[in-house]
Amino acid sequence: MDNFTNFLKEARAELLKVNWPSKEKTINYTLVVIGISIATAAFLGGLDWIFETLLKMFILK
Repeated sequence: MDNFTNFLKEARAELLKVNWPSKEKTINYTLVVIGISIATAAFLGGLDWIFETLLKMFILK
């Protein structure tokens, strides 16, 4: 049990050293991640549609 309490104390001490981003930065980073995810999904969806169309036109007549 002593090891566990020691671990918790050390973990808390390390977390106090962390330079946490501000609320504004966190929101901006979140919006960037969401935007990149949407752009990637649209790109891959577009490729899927193109390849499906090509397959239907040339192979799966």
